[in-house]
Amino acid sequence: MPVPVLLIVLIVLFVGLLLAADRAVKMLKRGRRRREADRRLAAATAQAEERDRQRKAAAEASTALTSVMPAIHDHGPRHVD
Repeated sequence: MPVPVLLIVLIVLFVGLLLAADRAVKMLKRGRRRREADRRLAAATAQAEERDRQRKAAAEASTALTSVMPAIHDHGPRHVD
């Protein structure tokens, strides 16, 4: 093979290698971003579940308190004659 053809083939292979390396780096970055987003989402989900659990516990405690202490307005309104 003549030297110019060999040089062109090497340049094409080098460019292809650079493109493959660029794609691999982008895939690694995308994977890292996705893992970080998953970690943040899991933390936010756990925090929301904890708040929901606390809210439900407070609602149950309020219901339990109301069942022990009768409500102020258990009877109907009085009428003046």
